[in-house]
Parts: sequence; structure tokens; C-alpha cells
Amino acid sequence: MPLEFRQIVANGLRFHVAMAGPVDGPLVVLLHGFPEFWYGWRKQLSALAEAGFRVWAPDQRGYNLSDKPRGVAAYAIGQLAADVAAMIETAGRERAVVVGHDWGGAVAWHLAEHFPERVERAVIVNVPHPAVMLRHLRRNPKQLWRSWYMFFFQLPWLPERLLTFRQGALLERSLRRTSRPGTFSESDLKRYREAWLQPGAMSGMLNGYRAAMRNSSSKAPAAPIRTPTLLVWGARDQFIGRETAQPSIDLCADGKLVFFEEATHWVQHEEPARVNQLLLEFATEMK
Repeated sequence: MPLEFRQIVANGLRFHVAMAGPVDGPLVVLLHGFPEFWYGWRKQLSALAEAGFRVWAPDQRGYNLSDKPRGVAAYAIGQLAADVAAMIETAGRERAVVVGHDWGGAVAWHLAEHFPERVERAVIVNVPHPAVMLRHLRRNPKQLWRSWYMFFFQLPWLPERLLTFRQGALLERSLRRTSRPGTFSESDLKRYREAWLQPGAMSGMLNGYRAAMRNSSSKAPAAPIRTPTLLVWGARDQFIGRETAQPSIDLCADGKLVFFEEATHWVQHEEPARVNQLLLEFATEMK
């Protein structure tokens, strides 16, 4: 099914969005993480659209062709979630299935907790609930070591300089090293390099990490998350330990956890058929 590309306005910013599927189908919003953009969902867009869903995969603020406001404060998690809530409204819908990977997963957690009226169902891919992540950063030395890059990203200008050096060679190497062999083709990496080198993109991408560190809180949810939630986890993730998964789903009143034992952090790339099946089964319950 062909993709459409549009610029929409939501929450005062302009967003580049890949769209597919019948315009009157139930809405699914796919949220990429770092260092990706809408293209990270290329293997899911057609499967969902062909099943009758209207699918939006935006470049989140700071990424690729979407707006890149200045300043770290503009990338607070509440702002990122408000973007998505406004996109759902722009689409003419009250609610949507929200699917998020990595940073997109953090946004999906925030939406499910703070904008439940906008989220029909939430699918989180390889990222724990923020309260669980913070607890493990404070108490779990292994997770602290895995997350070293988050602290490096707090530095001014140097991370941007290193990550754009030689057209993003370090990020490209990281994608190859932390995924199964052959997951990212040279053609894929060319698309990523083009997105990383968009004016202002690298600062926008990193500012999400900076805002998260400056606004972190140990406060756990006051009540269980009521939104039906599916947590999908590639067990060979080199960035986040699997021990954070079960405590995260335990915060959900209606939650399900599925491990992919042979997959890495990039599970939707490595196991697209199985991930698509899970998404379709979970999302179809709202149709």
C-alpha cells in the first residue's frame, strides 16, 4: 500500500508524517525512538494499513523533517506527549492506538498515564516505564553502566560534534553493533544519515535526553495505568536490561508482556512478521 507524506500542524509545530491506510480506518500512531525517524516503522506501516487501519508515523519534534525548536526545555516529555495528543486531534479522532519504541515508548508511557482519554491502547517496545527506569539507574549498577551514553549526551556541543563527524559514522556503527547482522542495510543507513544531518536535527535528537535528565522524578504513578498496554521486549537489548520489563507491566491494570528471546533493542526491524502479528491482534480488539 503506497505511503503518503504530509506536513501537519499540531501543538504549535509543524510535523512531517508518513501516512497509510484508509482515511476512515481506526487510527494507529507509530512513534520512533533515537536515533530513528518515521522510517523505523517501514516494516509495520503496510501491514497495519492493509488490515484497515489509518496509520500515522511522524518524525517527532527535533527529528528529520519536523520542526526543531530551540532549547532543552522544548523537549520535555510532557511536550512530546502533547504533540501526539494534538496529532490525534488533528487527525479528527478522539483516541488512537499508540505504539512507541525507545524514546517513542517513553512518550507512549506518558500518554497512557497523563492523556488516557487520547489512548485506546498502548504498545511499548523495549523501554520501561520511566519510574522503573529511574529506579534502576539509581540502584542497579549494571543498568547504570548500560546507560553511560545518556550521561555523555548531557554535555553541550561535544555529542553533536562527535555524532555528526563523518556523516554520523559513530551512530551507524552503534546501529550495526547492537543489532543482529544484516538488520540495517546500506540503503537503510543512507536514509538515516540524511535524517541525522538535517539542520538542527542532532541537537533536537539529543535534547530529549537532556530534558529527561533535568526533569527526572522518582515519583511513581499514583494509580495503575488503566490503558490496555502491551509491552514487547527484545531480550538481547544491550541498552536496557530485561529485569526492567516485568516491574513496568506490573504498573498496568491491564497489561501483557511478550519477550522475543533472540531479538535485540531493534526488535521491530529484526522480527517484523511476529511484531506485526502482535500489533494486529492487539489493535484489532478496538475495531
